[in-house]
Amino acid sequence: MANRLQTKEAVAHSLALSGRERAALASPHRWRMPLAITPYYAALLELEPPDGPLRRTVLPDEREGTHGAGEQMDPLGEEAHQATAHVVRSYPHKALLLVTTECACFCRYCTRARRARRGTPTDLAPALAFLRAESGIQDVLISGGDPLVLGNEVLGDLLQQLRDIPHVDFLRLGSKVPAVLPQRITHELPRLFKRFRPLWISTHFTHPMELTPPVAKACARLSEAGIPLMNQTVLLRGINDTAETLRELNEGLLRIGVKPYYLHQGDMAAGTAHLRSSIRRGRCILKALCGNTTGYAIPHFMLDQPGGGGKIPL
Repeated sequence: MANRLQTKEAVAHSLALSGRERAALASPHRWRMPLAITPYYAALLELEPPDGPLRRTVLPDEREGTHGAGEQMDPLGEEAHQATAHVVRSYPHKALLLVTTECACFCRYCTRARRARRGTPTDLAPALAFLRAESGIQDVLISGGDPLVLGNEVLGDLLQQLRDIPHVDFLRLGSKVPAVLPQRITHELPRLFKRFRPLWISTHFTHPMELTPPVAKACARLSEAGIPLMNQTVLLRGINDTAETLRELNEGLLRIGVKPYYLHQGDMAAGTAHLRSSIRRGRCILKALCGNTTGYAIPHFMLDQPGGGGKIPL
């Protein structure tokens, strides 16, 4: 990940920027989280006009410094539900294991912007000890940050330790890496994952422009290894909040073997009001999709309750 675009100078040199984008890059004191973009993803941004939809997901915006009514740094109350270091337990039989603070790209609407860091090591020994001791936990979601920024050896050791816990039946990985760094899905990685099946991957595709030939190849490698791929999309204002855009995205995902699973209403994360669409608009989009595309292309529209408590369908 050392070759990521991590400074405003590198981004400005790589991309033709709009006036708003240049103003935002010149105001790092207003950013809600670090800046990092993979060269692969930057190449996609170059295909867009200034202020294009993908750019708005990863380039900083001055409006991040404005906190709207009801917004919080920890909108889902994860810290209140932290069972031990790096483990969040919002459900009796499920646990969220936060294995890193790193991501290949930092999404500007991230609900965990407060945790986003570059290269911060994570000691998972206390978390793994907790999971071993809690016999009621059957399902572990491995997230972060993004677990696929970890090396194969580290990932393999982590998955082996989790698979060795008798009461943990279900392992899931949440990752945007297939969308922003498909080259990470080498032949070796699916072979590694195959050893720990049943194992699911929750991908994070946001817009049809992300569905490139390298992405299709990466998803095919995972599917051929028997790893089910389920996508989670965040509804974003002016980026993907039309029935046409989501239909194109979800049908494109099905073509490369990824099931559209959840459409998330944007969390009340501080500094994200300019990206958050409305529940009403999301419901209208789902109604418009019904009967106009295959049922497999229609996700569940979900809300993570502010302050915690889990997801509810909208």
